[in-house]
Amino acid sequence: MIEPDVDFLPIARRGADAAEDKKASDVMILDLGALSPVCDYFVLCSGKTRLQTRAIANSIDEKLKDVGARRRRQGYRSGGWILLDYGSVVFHVFLDREREYYNLEGLWSQAPVVYRGEE
Repeated sequence: MIEPDVDFLPIARRGADAAEDKKASDVMILDLGALSPVCDYFVLCSGKTRLQTRAIANSIDEKLKDVGARRRRQGYRSGGWILLDYGSVVFHVFLDREREYYNLEGLWSQAPVVYRGEE
């Protein structure tokens, strides 16, 4: 498990970099620290195919294997919305249509965007 005194933004950024390494699109980091007691950051990104979303999730897991055990991974088999829960940082890897449908950016619109990758 990630230690409580760790600065979580660099962890979120490393995961975002891993997603971009696999050509994820619309990568963004939302700061939920003041809005949610559950986690500090959401990292959102999209892939064009289920194969790509799984590759993005695998890349994030590989890049973060030194920060502690991932608490949960959901949606990997279907590949439409993969959630990787690292405690204070939660990664959401979507197919484009699922991302548009669930609209986490709209749901958490009051959260500051601390990083937005190139389109």
